Amino acid sequence: MYILRCADGTFYVGSTRDLERRLGEHGEGGVGYTRLRRPVTLAYAEEYERVDEAYAREKQVQGWSRRKRQALIDGDTEALRAGAKKRFPGS
Repeated sequence: MYILRCADGTFYVGSTRDLERRLGEHGEGGVGYTRLRRPVTLAYAEEYERVDEAYAREKQVQGWSRRKRQALIDGDTEALRAGAKKRFPGS
């Protein structure tokens, strides 16, 4: 699972079996979302033994707010925990 920071400041979350190859594809403009948001830089990556685990983590992180993704990138576990407590409006 990986997170890219796009030139427009947005994040792209994906997963792949070959991160180096996939980063090349993003850099060459061959990927839909990042095509018009280049250059992109690798902000964060996690490695998994099984593809289904990486895909599940990708989907989990895609559902997170920008603030929570930034906390993951920064290694800010306190902010991640605080973000987990704010799942529902008003809580």
